[in-house]
Amino acid sequence: MDDEVTVSDPSRYRESRRKRKSADIAQALGASPVDVAALRRMAISEGGLLTDEIRCRVWPRLLNVPLQVLDQEPETVERENNKDYNQVLLDVQRSLRRFPPGMPDEQREGLQEELIDIILRVLKRNSQLHYYQGYHDIVVTFLLVLGERLATALVEKLSTHHLRDFMDPTMDNTKHILNYLMPIIERVNPEVHDFMQQAEVGTVFALSWLITWFGHVLSDFRHVVRLYDFFLACHPLMPIYFAAVIVLYREEEVLECECDMAMVHHMLSQIPQDLPYETLISRAGDLFVQFPPSELAKEAASHDSMATSTFKDFDLASTQQRPDSVLRRRRRQRQAALESAAASSVVTVARPSAARRFVRLAVMGLTVALGAAALAVVNSALEWAPKLDLFP
Repeated sequence: MDDEVTVSDPSRYRESRRKRKSADIAQALGASPVDVAALRRMAISEGGLLTDEIRCRVWPRLLNVPLQVLDQEPETVERENNKDYNQVLLDVQRSLRRFPPGMPDEQREGLQEELIDIILRVLKRNSQLHYYQGYHDIVVTFLLVLGERLATALVEKLSTHHLRDFMDPTMDNTKHILNYLMPIIERVNPEVHDFMQQAEVGTVFALSWLITWFGHVLSDFRHVVRLYDFFLACHPLMPIYFAAVIVLYREEEVLECECDMAMVHHMLSQIPQDLPYETLISRAGDLFVQFPPSELAKEAASHDSMATSTFKDFDLASTQQRPDSVLRRRRRQRQAALESAAASSVVTVARPSAARRFVRLAVMGLTVALGAAALAVVNSALEWAPKLDLFP
């Protein structure tokens, strides 16, 4: 019957699937105890959690936030003499595009005040956390979906777990997470990896993707919340896998680009807005299963020593928010050094071995339907979620 509906009226078929999924979510929420594994599967699968109304009920379950915490009214926040207030205020004032177009100014300004309060409240409750530019891009997503009370509770849990490494006094742990990007790309497409290595582009282009969960770089709010469904249901390192699949999806653009640091960085940092999100979500899940963090950890750690000379540039780019200028300066400095030494070299991009090409084809041929891969991703999230100690 479903096949007949699909052929005769695709819109009716999609609506039928939405209703069935909505009913399945309600059933999982109504189970005793709540079927969190089922909720994770549905958050990952095509279409995610469907509506903000459903997200208000499911996101707290995915983060394991106790009901008594959700019921607490947020306390008043003292802004005077708050060390973070001025920077938070500046960032929130620059966040106009994160609010729905056409929203009345009075309503938006009220939400911006709530956004400031949520951020300062979470930081005051958790003195070990340090504000970073981009944090407000994540918080505003929760505010727009959940409202101030629920957003405060969920953002606090997220900040002390998933986002914990980004909120250290230094960016060392953030850099370490970015170090997973190139090993993932190398496993799937050695040619793209080698090209990027030759261009010495590094991973700075993906910094804002990672620390804002793509909220800063995607213009369509529907795509942002769809990704948040996915990330909240998965292991905390899933955003770096999603960053990798975006680069891999743009293989032709990367390889056709001039092998120049600034050029490649600029191209990669301009993320397309018409990405096939469901396909990329599926592929990120597949890559997580095939190349789990435990397999990549040693290689990611080895990048720390290799990247020491470039981390000052990384740090500068993150504070100035102008990585293009940093990359251009590095290129000029490198060129000057080469000329002064009267050295010249020709570097060729290595062709991927037959074995590596086979791995790449195998990954590309994996299911788009998130079947067994979804189960493995969910299981890894469930194993991690009760402990909540990945980022101590």
